[in-house]
Amino acid sequence: MAIACPTNLNTATLRAEVSNMYARVATEPDGNFHFHRGPQYAADYLGYDAAELAILPGECTRSFAGIANPIKIGPIHSGETVLDIGCGAGMDLLLAARRVGAQGRAIGVDMTNAMRQRARTVAALAGLSQVEVREGDATALPVPTASVDVIISNGVLNLVPEKEKAFAEIVRVLRP
Repeated sequence: MAIACPTNLNTATLRAEVSNMYARVATEPDGNFHFHRGPQYAADYLGYDAAELAILPGECTRSFAGIANPIKIGPIHSGETVLDIGCGAGMDLLLAARRVGAQGRAIGVDMTNAMRQRARTVAALAGLSQVEVREGDATALPVPTASVDVIISNGVLNLVPEKEKAFAEIVRVLRP
């Protein structure tokens, strides 16, 4: 099994295409895309709690384009620091922030400016001051070494061609 793409993949072009696609999702969540989006999809197919989603700003849940439910994988405790890699419009980020409470931190990282802006806006609308959104990608996480308790990600690792770099970054930033 190959661990690297056997073709001459232009990762800069791929990143630009992915960023452009998700910028459209941030600004036109009801547009025509080849993947599912929104709170109804999240609740019906991915097992999110519909009542919990209803508490979040619609600007957040309408732009949700995840493929799983990382919030259900395990508990997120009060006071922890959570890193959401590829946070998008912030749905999982805000759900994590509600779990860590005012004593914790929820840090979102996204390479798409429109998604970062959307995530910052919805965090403010939700009154979640423990949320921070940073520019970056999975291969160079903008957080200090050994500073994160929990990492969540909802599909973005599928879009990263340099998976070894991404997982090395995850190991670097997690607390022992």
